[in-house]
Amino acid sequence: MTIALHCTASNKNWVRRSDPSLKGFTNCHLVSLSELTKRSTIKDVKEYIGVHKRKYADLNRQELRQEPSGKALKDEITLEELGLNNGAMLYFKDRGLQIGWSTVFVCEYAGPLLVYLWISTRPWIFYGDLGKVVDKPVVQIAALCWAGHYAKRILETLFVHRFSNATMPIMNLLKNCTYYWGFAAYVSYQVNHPLYTAPSDAQVYAGLAGFLLCEMGNFSIHWALRCLRPAGSKVRKIPVPTGNPLTCLFNVVSCPNYTYEIGAWVCFSIMTLIFEA
Repeated sequence: MTIALHCTASNKNWVRRSDPSLKGFTNCHLVSLSELTKRSTIKDVKEYIGVHKRKYADLNRQELRQEPSGKALKDEITLEELGLNNGAMLYFKDRGLQIGWSTVFVCEYAGPLLVYLWISTRPWIFYGDLGKVVDKPVVQIAALCWAGHYAKRILETLFVHRFSNATMPIMNLLKNCTYYWGFAAYVSYQVNHPLYTAPSDAQVYAGLAGFLLCEMGNFSIHWALRCLRPAGSKVRKIPVPTGNPLTCLFNVVSCPNYTYEIGAWVCFSIMTLIFEA
C-alpha cells in the first residue's frame, strides 16, 4: 500500500498543497509509505517515518490526521479501519521537541519548594538591614504547609499519577516553571518579610484546618483517579465516589481535585492574609 504523507511548515496549521487561499504556508511531501499493509497501525506509520526521517525518531513528536481539521489519529487504529487505500493521503504535524509529563511536573513543583524555603531561611539576602528570621508561629506554619503541599505533589507525580500522554512540548517546561517559581518567590517574600503583620490566632488555625482538609481531599481524589486506570494503559472511565467520604465531591463537580486545590489555597490565604497566593 502506498500512502502520500504531507506536512506543513507551520506547527499551528494543517493545509493542503492545492489550497490557494493559504498564503504564506508551504507544504512538503514528507515520505511515501510503500511498505505498509491494511493491517498496519498508525503507530507502524510513525515508526516507518522515524526510520526514514531520523528527526522524527521520537514517536511522541509526530501527530497524524486524516483531514487538516480532524482529530489526531490514535496509535492503535489500523489503516483498514480508516478506509485508506493506495494513493490516500495523511497529514503530518511536527509537535516539536518533547519532554516527559512527570519530568515537567517534578521540575515545576520542586522549584516552589526550594525557592520558598530559601527565602524563609535566608532573609538577610532579600531584606537587607531588616533581614532576620521572623519569629511568628504563622510564618513557620505557612512554611510547613507550603513545603508539605509541594512535597505531596512531587510524590504524587512519581508514585500516584498515571498520565494518558507520555510527553508535552518542551516549551511548556519554561512556561510552567516561570509561573510556579515566580509566585513561590512572591508569596514567600511577603510572608517572611520582617514587617509582615500576622492575623489572629483563631484565623490562623481556622485557615490551617481548612488547608489540611482540602489537602487530604485532593490526595483522595488523585488516588481514586489512579485506581480508574490500570498501569501502562490509556483506559478512561467515569469517576464516581468511593468509600472515602472525601470523594463524594464527584457527585457535585467533574474535577474535584481542582476544587480541593482551590480550597487549599483559599485557606492558605486566609491563614496568612496573603490573598494573592
